[in-house]
Amino acid sequence: MTSRERLLCALHNERPDRLPCQVHGWMAYYLKYYLGGCDWYQAYERFGMDYAIYVSPDYQYAPADLANWVVDQRDLGPQPDGNRRWEATIRTPTGELHYAGASNEITGWQTEHLLKTSDDFAIWERWHPVPTGADFRQIREARDRLGDRGIVRSHPFSPGQGSPWQSFCILYGTQEAILLAIDQPDFVHHALNAIVERTIRVSELWVGTPADMVETGGGAGSNTVISPAMFAEFCVPYDQRQHEVLRAAGVKIVYHLCGGLMKQLPLVLQNGADGLETMTPPSMGGDVDLAACSRLAGDRLFFIGGFDQLRGFERGTPEAARQLVFECFEATRDQAGYIIAPSDHFFHGDPANLQAFADAVKECVY
Repeated sequence: MTSRERLLCALHNERPDRLPCQVHGWMAYYLKYYLGGCDWYQAYERFGMDYAIYVSPDYQYAPADLANWVVDQRDLGPQPDGNRRWEATIRTPTGELHYAGASNEITGWQTEHLLKTSDDFAIWERWHPVPTGADFRQIREARDRLGDRGIVRSHPFSPGQGSPWQSFCILYGTQEAILLAIDQPDFVHHALNAIVERTIRVSELWVGTPADMVETGGGAGSNTVISPAMFAEFCVPYDQRQHEVLRAAGVKIVYHLCGGLMKQLPLVLQNGADGLETMTPPSMGGDVDLAACSRLAGDRLFFIGGFDQLRGFERGTPEAARQLVFECFEATRDQAGYIIAPSDHFFHGDPANLQAFADAVKECVY
């Protein structure tokens, strides 16, 4: 099989020739300091992995909509703590919104969330621009460059990440979102509905996308963050609506829960996703038992992830990486709809560990 055939076989929850592999995105920090500044394609080629390239559509907006949502972002420069800070003000016809963040060489984060009150949400709901068109040129270019070496993954249009609940948590902050869900559930349902309707409108533009898969969900839905009861109320109904439209666009759907998912697994089976990631093991702060997941849901969901990048890459050895690959393979081989990958991003680690990972999967033959 080619890498593309192998990955697509797993996405259809079927049995490929051997275990496919990818990484959960190549971080710029790792590429710069460990791989000599190469790009994603060169990194995959170096290690002989199956390629999974992340490219989403470019969107067009009506000029009038953009005129009503003017973002003024200011770079505040390096700070004494070594981080670089920024702040932004969004000006609309009925008021302003403000948020801020910081970054370093490794990552970026928010220090002030965009929305604080229901009045803020009313401004966002009225004026936040929604695309009127989708351009697939960059996705086509990636598919052409990939050839038979891999697949293209995309992210849905959403004001945060993945799915309505995750986006709501990014807009308000996870703790505040949970408190609002407890104290003001009607408002939260109103907000989630507004978010999913935007995603649906844009996802309807996806018909004909060259992408192979879309990633929905988000870590804020993990059972290490919210209860199954909250997941059932605030995630499942909105995910179902979103997934229906994305499936009609012709892409496979992988649902992302980085953290605890064992208690959410029966609910994910109801939301219309085709697969589940990142299968984070207890050693990485999750609760996933890969063998149990394969036994309980492997006939209905494909899985991506499960590899402990801390023990295997960042603090590991080639021998440790190999052993972890074989453990993941044995846990899932009965169902075989599985792509092994680090269960999250990694920023450090001897490239020899990655090579051992990539070499070991070639020995995992079905």
